[in-house]
Amino acid sequence: MQSSKEKLKNMASAAKEQVDIYKSKIDEKAEKATARTEEEKVIAHELGKAKEAKAKMELHEAKARHAAEKLSTKQSHYYGLHHKPPPVAATQTRPVGTVPMTGATYPLGNPPRNKYI
Repeated sequence: MQSSKEKLKNMASAAKEQVDIYKSKIDEKAEKATARTEEEKVIAHELGKAKEAKAKMELHEAKARHAAEKLSTKQSHYYGLHHKPPPVAATQTRPVGTVPMTGATYPLGNPPRNKYI
């Protein structure tokens, strides 16, 4: 679920995208009105489409940036410096010449098959 801060930032970015799209459409209409040839009108239309695509791309970049900011704040919470490192376990010393026991020993080397043990 999105946090409210991220949601508000996304809404502001979406509003900015809409404003940029409207500006590109107004510029396109103005350029078409002043165009003298059909080629200039086609170029004005292509520029309008390019500006609109740029606005949409900026919206997606902003949303990705907002999600990354949210993720980085979560990670700093879990992996931040305010947590103490785990304590180091004390090592056991054994008398010289004894063999360390590696684990439980079972007859014939097979552990019991009871799932409750």
